[in-house]
Amino acid sequence: MMEETFRRIFGAPPEIVVRAPGRVNLIGEHTDYNDGFVLPAAIDRAVTYAGRRRADRRVRVFSEDFNATAEFNLDDIQKDSQHTWSNYLRGVTKFLEADGDRLTGAEIAFGGDVPREAGLSSSAAVEVGATAFWNQLLGLGLDPIYAIKLAKRAENDFVGVPCGIMDQFISALGRRDHALFLDCRDLSYRHVPLGADVRIVVCDSGVKRALAQSEYEIRLKQCREAVAKIAATGLPVKSLRDVQPSDLDAARGAMDNLLWRRAHHVVSENQRTLEAVKALQGGHLERFGELMNESHESLRKDYEVSSPELDKLVELARAQKGILGARMTGAGFGGCTVNLVRAGAAEGFVQAVEKGYRGAGTLSGKTYICQASDGALVTA
Repeated sequence: MMEETFRRIFGAPPEIVVRAPGRVNLIGEHTDYNDGFVLPAAIDRAVTYAGRRRADRRVRVFSEDFNATAEFNLDDIQKDSQHTWSNYLRGVTKFLEADGDRLTGAEIAFGGDVPREAGLSSSAAVEVGATAFWNQLLGLGLDPIYAIKLAKRAENDFVGVPCGIMDQFISALGRRDHALFLDCRDLSYRHVPLGADVRIVVCDSGVKRALAQSEYEIRLKQCREAVAKIAATGLPVKSLRDVQPSDLDAARGAMDNLLWRRAHHVVSENQRTLEAVKALQGGHLERFGELMNESHESLRKDYEVSSPELDKLVELARAQKGILGARMTGAGFGGCTVNLVRAGAAEGFVQAVEKGYRGAGTLSGKTYICQASDGALVTA
């Protein structure tokens, strides 16, 4: 328990404890930074913060995961090249202060069970957790959408990692037993019930996503180049969100095959996500699973962000009883797959996939049966 960790490190009980969950994206991959549609769910693995106020302007923070302590002054918040794990909290804190919220010093302990570098958004959980911590500790009354944007700003502008807004959004506003359908352009959203007869199973490949950030930046640039090529044909487009499949076909001659395939994934993934939401709402789980499968093939062939390990996990999953759909989730190049499985088959599915994955001579990865959970900023 984080309360016990805090008491051990700081010698007293915390004032507050908050949690921010990781997430898994059911469908809608690499669409968020293209103003597109996504369908993630918060999961029952989270980052937990415990803390109390200090009378001065110093912040002392202990990371349970790294077993290390860092300290900074609220009047001079800088990146820490030694304790890089603290930069997500530092970024959130810096921008809260910059936006006019006068904070107090604090003693903080945090940690969690969201696997790092696995595509389950551990960094977003740290950022959203930090935002929720300050909000609750000091009664800031932050608007949830502002808080989400602030958490994303910390990752983009302080930590220096480009990302869309999906991860922070679902960590903040997930709902138990629901997925969240989000329009990443106008941030409109609605919660979509998950059927009682299904389980979300996450399979970790055991491969850290060493290439994910650099390749992510390349894909981002390629998408922008594709938009420029399409716009040059006379279509009024600002992002790939504005492109219909027929538009992309008409503009195929304006770009090389690589750019076309990158754009084709995003455009088709937006269409798949819209259809998937309708399928889920209508109880058509088989069709939802088919769309997940199609998404993986598009990510593998057109967007080229899968890996042999992820493909093997998907192959094994699709051979199991009770499987509805399987696909990679997250930025790619390692990390996890997400699987929608009939509830009664979930335990057997886990055992069979883990056995098959080990038997294939690949790395040993963990498998989790996840429950969709509430986000950090959800109120009753």
